[in-house]
Order: sequence, then C-alpha cells, then structure tokens
Amino acid sequence: MQELKDKTAFITGGANGIGLGMAQRFAEAGMNVVIADIRGDHLERAMADLGATGGRLHAIQLDVSDRAGMAAAAAETERVFGKVHLVCNNAGINLFKAMDECDYNDWDWVMGVNLGGVINGVVEFTPRIKAHGEGGHIVNTGSMASIVSGPGAGIYTAAKFAVRGLSECLRYALAPHKIGVSVLCPGLVKSFIYDSDSIRPASLPGESTAAQRAFMEHLPAVHEAGMDPLEVADAVLKGVRNNELYIFPHPEHKDEVRADMEEMLAAFPDKPVPPERLAIEQARQRGKAEAKKLADSLK
Repeated sequence: MQELKDKTAFITGGANGIGLGMAQRFAEAGMNVVIADIRGDHLERAMADLGATGGRLHAIQLDVSDRAGMAAAAAETERVFGKVHLVCNNAGINLFKAMDECDYNDWDWVMGVNLGGVINGVVEFTPRIKAHGEGGHIVNTGSMASIVSGPGAGIYTAAKFAVRGLSECLRYALAPHKIGVSVLCPGLVKSFIYDSDSIRPASLPGESTAAQRAFMEHLPAVHEAGMDPLEVADAVLKGVRNNELYIFPHPEHKDEVRADMEEMLAAFPDKPVPPERLAIEQARQRGKAEAKKLADSLK
C-alpha cells in the first residue's frame, strides 16, 4: 500500500501506546482513522489528542475478545468511512505472573485478548477487504516475545508466538487478493501495558502473588525508558508501504535473535534423509517459495 491518502485504517488498542502512535501517523498521511479501545475515557482523551492531525477520526469502544463486538465494530467502520484498507490488530495485555502459577482464568484472559483479538479482527475484516478488490494490508502486533522467550510472561509469549505464525500463514493466503500482512515485533515501548490488571474482566478473576506485586512496582519506570510509540509507528508506516513481513523497530534484540536461531540450527541432526521423504519436503518448500515470491511482490 504505497498510497494511503483517503483510505481507512482500523486500529485496536488505538487509544494508548503503539496504537495511538499509529493513529497519529496514519491521520497525518491523510487516512480516515478508526480507533477502537476497551476504555471509553482513554478514547475521549485520544480523540482530543488526535484532533489536530488532519485525518478524519472515529472512536469505537470495543473489547477485542468479544466476537459480536468485533463484528459490530467492522460494520460501524464501514458505515462511517466506507471501504477499509488497513487493519491493525494491535490491542494487547500482559500478565506478569510465573507460568506455573497461572490458572485457567489467566490463560483465557491473556489468550482471549492477545490471540483471540487478532483472530477476531482477521475473521471480521479480511472478507471485507477481499470484497472491494482494491487490496490492502493487515498489521498484527506481536512482540519480540513472538521470536524469543524467557523465564517470565509465559502466557503472553505463547500468544505472541501464535500471532507470528498466524501472520506468516495469512500473508501467503492473502497475497492472491493483493492484501499484504505484517507482524509487528516491538521491544520495550513507553506504554501502559503494565496496567493491564485494571481492565481484567470480572468474569475472569485472578490472584496476584507477592512476587508479582513487587515486580509490578518497578514497571512504570521500566516502561518510561521504552521507545516512543511514534517511533514504532514510523516503522509500521514504512512496513505497510514496503509490504514488509517483519517489522522490527528495536535493533537491540538482533544479537539475541541470531543466537537463538543458531541454537536451533545446531540442534538439527546431520544425517541423510530418505529420498521419498526428501522429495515430499522439497515439493512443499517449492510451493512455499512460490507463495512467498507472490506475497513479497505486492506494492
């Protein structure tokens, strides 16, 4: 998508952090922008902040884990601005709790927002973009936790790994329809994701541990050192225009990713493969290469 002017972008988690940064940059590019967020007061503040950007703006209060709500938001976006060309499934929460101490409510909450929210956005908006036949782009917000893992935030990492896999496969599926797909993988960003517990639904209650509460006290200062959301949004804007599969705004993670990939490669056995099995895999790989060629050719 080289030309963004007068096209419509829909952004979940659009009232804060990366979502608000994307909304500002898209509006500055002349797009119609719909920001969806679960917090009505944050939406009001975001709309006031975005008022001077020049884009046409609309706000929708939305819990992205609610399928009916996502369907209604998609319909409302089309009623207000018409065709949608750019969808950013960005809303996310975190749970800073040891994975082995999490219960079903913890899993359902984090997966419902971080993975389910992306799935709901894909299911509702993809047919609409395909229907108008003009192409478009989908940006799914993963994380560096989509690529690397560690001892903390295990459910978050599981969801973000899934978002990466979903996005890679979706890119191949949508290329024949002139729809690009990117997975955004930011590191530390100046945002309020550490305050996720404040919007945890009453239907999925959870108990925090003493260690979790102690860790949480340090998070505001940690996130204050994060990348400015507008810098992340600049990378997204470039990624959409250049049809980039991976959008990595944070260079400090490159060596960690390289080390993890090298560890994976070193784990493969060095032994011959039976010819019949090799032939099947080579045929699959050729199909993937052709799909990738088509997906990467979109501009």
